[in-house]
Amino acid sequence: MKKVAVFASGRGSNFEQLCIAQKNKKISAQIALLIASKPDIGAIEVAQNYGVSSRVFQGKAYSSSDEYNDALLACLNEYSIDFIALAGWLKLIPPTIVEAFPDRIINIHPALLPMFGGKGMYGAHVHQAVWQSGMLVSGATVHLVDAEYDRGMIIKQECVALDFNDTPEIIAKKVLKVEHKIYPEALKMLVENKIDFNNIKSRKK
Repeated sequence: MKKVAVFASGRGSNFEQLCIAQKNKKISAQIALLIASKPDIGAIEVAQNYGVSSRVFQGKAYSSSDEYNDALLACLNEYSIDFIALAGWLKLIPPTIVEAFPDRIINIHPALLPMFGGKGMYGAHVHQAVWQSGMLVSGATVHLVDAEYDRGMIIKQECVALDFNDTPEIIAKKVLKVEHKIYPEALKMLVENKIDFNNIKSRKK
C-alpha cells in the first residue's frame, strides 16, 4: 500500500479529514506520517488519535537550511513515503523535496487559485482579502506543489457562494466545509493515478 506523509502547521482539521477517509477505506493509501512544524500544534493530537506517527521539524533546530532539508528527506525515506499532502503547512517546500517527489505533492488552498494566492496568503489573510474584494464567490483549490507558493497545477476546485453580509469568519467556515470535502477526493485521485498530468500540463502551455 502506498504511504502518505501529511505536513501541518496548525490544528490539523484537513489532516483529520484525510485520516477519516483512510479509516473509512475511501483512500487506498496509508496516512503513515505527520510532519509538524512545531511541537505544540493540534495536528499532533490528531495524529495520536488516529495512530499516525509524527515528527517535528523546526528550522531553528538545524545549523543550515541544507541540513534541515537533508534531515527532512531522510525522514520521508525512513518511512518509505510515496506522496505528500500539505495541510496548513506554512513553509515553502524545499526544491530537494519537490524534486524527490515529482507530481506527488499536493496542497489545499482556501480560495479559488490563481486568485488570492502567493506568499503570505494563508488562513485568515486569504478570507480577509476575499471579503475586501467584494466577490460573492470563493472556494477551495487542490494543486500540485512546485518551487513557488500556490503556483502548481490545479487538480481540483470547488466554489462556494457568498453573501453580502458574510464576514471573513463566515467565509472561512463556508470554505472549510469545501476543503474537507475535496481534499480526500483529490488525494484519492493522486494515489490511484487518476490525474491526467499530460492533459493538465498541455493546458498550462
